[in-house]
Amino acid sequence: MGQNNAVFLEIFEWFDKTGQEIVQRIPAEGSAEIKFGAQMIVRESQVGIFFYNGKAIHVFGAGRHTLKIANIPILNKILSIPWGMTSPLRAEAYFINMKVFLDLKWGTRDPVAFKDSELGLIRLRAFGMFNIRIIQPLLFINSLIGTMANFTTADIEEYLGKVIVSRFNDYMGDNLDIILNLPGKYEAWAEGLQKSLTDEFSRFGLGLTDLFINSITPPPEVQKLMDDRSALGLLEDMNKLMQLKAATAMEKAAENPGTAGQGMSMGLGFMMPSMISRMMDSQASGASPKETGQKCPDCGQMIPNDAGFCPFCGHQIMVFEQCDSCGKNLSVSARFCPRCGTKVEKKKTAKFCQACGTQNLTNSSYCNNCGEQL
Repeated sequence: MGQNNAVFLEIFEWFDKTGQEIVQRIPAEGSAEIKFGAQMIVRESQVGIFFYNGKAIHVFGAGRHTLKIANIPILNKILSIPWGMTSPLRAEAYFINMKVFLDLKWGTRDPVAFKDSELGLIRLRAFGMFNIRIIQPLLFINSLIGTMANFTTADIEEYLGKVIVSRFNDYMGDNLDIILNLPGKYEAWAEGLQKSLTDEFSRFGLGLTDLFINSITPPPEVQKLMDDRSALGLLEDMNKLMQLKAATAMEKAAENPGTAGQGMSMGLGFMMPSMISRMMDSQASGASPKETGQKCPDCGQMIPNDAGFCPFCGHQIMVFEQCDSCGKNLSVSARFCPRCGTKVEKKKTAKFCQACGTQNLTNSSYCNNCGEQL
């Protein structure tokens, strides 16, 4: 580029060969005796910053620019004799890549603990990617680059990833309810997280153009617990599981005409009468005791479903009104509770939530609107 010669003017330009370089300083080592009339060529995707005597003189946009400084060819060498033929008028040029840098990675190294509303305390790991670009070139150099000769995405990716993870942990702690609902929230969470990181990135002259959440996963043991729970949800009880396995075994035995298959068929033939008998007994007796009767809520004895009063303790089964103090069912004409003696108030005042002002039922413990305790 001719920046170390005594006579010829310099031409400064820079090409990013890797696609990952953010900043390049010319000269790469130290500063130079850049002379009056030197040319700086800046591409459309770049910004040039010229430093003279330790200060930023100007930020150049795309085009060819003539540098006007006090270093005059040949004359400059004569004037620099007291400094050992080295001019004290030092200068350097920075080229900043203004394009969008894609596919930078972020993720949690170790699982982070969160409280799930159903599974309790669990540990989660999250991974994603983000895109950045320079929005304030001079601020970026003064806050992050300093006097470094060059700067790439590898130099900043790890730090920015840690910033994202830190903000992500706070964001998830405020918004996580149950991890089973996480896949449908990736996009909304990514948008909210990106907004919360805007100030963090802008302090360095950076802009976070895109943020993506690729996965949020629990440890393998928690995943196995979730799979077991899903399996139990598909099979209501162990009887259905045994019936399913028996039917599968019979189907496989029918497909195998060999001796083993015949033996299995004979064994299943002996088992089938007892299995059918148990199924019929179960259907005859009823799967639930609610079909034959119900328990008295006061004394716990079994009474018919259509009973109006318990034949053992006289407790009224049909609920017209309940005692505000102990919750016992009251008859229509009752003036006092037969259990605790509390006077029955016919006109009940409604409960209003102190947090949101919503009207609730008199026996409500929590507000139906905001969930606050009444």
